[in-house]
Amino acid sequence: MPVVIAAVLNLTPDSFSDGGRFASVESAVASGLAMAGQGAHWLDVGGESTRPGAEVVAADEEIRRVVPVIGKLAGRLGGGGRVSIDTYKASTAAAALTAGATIVNDISGGRLEPDILRVAAGKGATIVLGHLRGRPATMMAEVHFDDVFAEVAAELGARIAAARAAGCRDIWADPGIGFGKTLEHNLRLLAGLGELKRRLGVPVMVGVSRKRFLGDLTGRPVGERLFGTAAAVAAVIGAGADAVRVHDVAEMRDVVTVAEAIAAARPSAENH
Repeated sequence: MPVVIAAVLNLTPDSFSDGGRFASVESAVASGLAMAGQGAHWLDVGGESTRPGAEVVAADEEIRRVVPVIGKLAGRLGGGGRVSIDTYKASTAAAALTAGATIVNDISGGRLEPDILRVAAGKGATIVLGHLRGRPATMMAEVHFDDVFAEVAAELGARIAAARAAGCRDIWADPGIGFGKTLEHNLRLLAGLGELKRRLGVPVMVGVSRKRFLGDLTGRPVGERLFGTAAAVAAVIGAGADAVRVHDVAEMRDVVTVAEAIAAARPSAENH
């Protein structure tokens, strides 16, 4: 299966990287269509920032932000393009799926609002289960793992089991890079991605684009993390990632193409 490029389309005033970009539904739709033209397979639409310290957005406001854009994108995307809703709220997911989204991307893996699993199952939607402890606003307050790899694997495994019990069939997992994790935690998860995928038994999506750990490593501000993102995207594809969530679609399309080709040419274990 080719690596999926999920393009970030934030409709929020305060996202860590690109908040407040769009003044109208039309400008947001145009940006989404442009990213699809650059090679994005999914357009991941979000109406609430999940950066540390961000304020919670009421469901009705989140729905007001995302549904008009999702409806227009779903009606205009061709060639297998799909729209995902980036939310942990069941009511927002339901409204987005009714508007034409086919994927629910929940950073909490259904932990914050368990009914989101039933909503996704009822619509036959793909669900991406992210790893998160606590809530986005406070997730960095008390970060502690005895063994981050083992604990994330176990907790994601439990969320996958919950999604299956709710009736979800197309289940993906996301290790939640940057969500309540230190630099060392993020690096450990990325380095062990292949083993994590093997343990979970489902496709894995990874979001590394422009994230803080890249700034910690390079000293670069958010707007100068393109090359750091490219290095991380190439590394996770080499480790077996099935999807990458990115902001810079055209540039990352090239990274994905090259990294996929190298990974495909790697001799299998049986040939050694």
